Amino acid sequence: MNATTGLRPPRNQADPRAVPWWTVQWLILMVPVAAAAVAAYWILTERPVLLGAGVAVFAAGCVALALVAPRAYYRVERWEVTDQAVYTRKGWLTHTWKVAPMSRIQRVDTARGPVQRLFGLADVTVTTASSAGAIKIEALDHELAAELAERLTAITQATPGDAT
Repeated sequence: MNATTGLRPPRNQADPRAVPWWTVQWLILMVPVAAAAVAAYWILTERPVLLGAGVAVFAAGCVALALVAPRAYYRVERWEVTDQAVYTRKGWLTHTWKVAPMSRIQRVDTARGPVQRLFGLADVTVTTASSAGAIKIEALDHELAAELAERLTAITQATPGDAT
């Protein structure tokens, strides 16, 4: 990105396997919440029908959210790396852009949790000299993540600046 080009939307999406991985994460969170609501209704009340209907709607909403949210997130999350910067755009209602010039990058890390490994995915985290925090590129193919980390390291080493 030079002075004559504006910031355009990043071109790259997460790997398509991110959707099932995120769905598993959401289900791990939402199924116990839904189950707790149903258990509380069953154990702690005399089972009034109207409250039961509300609990059923809540539990179904939890599961529906776990199935819909990852797909929506996949549609809006974007990332890109150029010779000048790393940038991401995230968010459903509010788009959040993060841009890190190569001269400000201090570290590049990759991470693969146990469930990510099952799906063949990894995250790349770019830490900068900014107080705004790191830029995280999520759910990449693990080989692409390793190549990206290697590329970012090479570009960063070749870029003048002191990353402060």
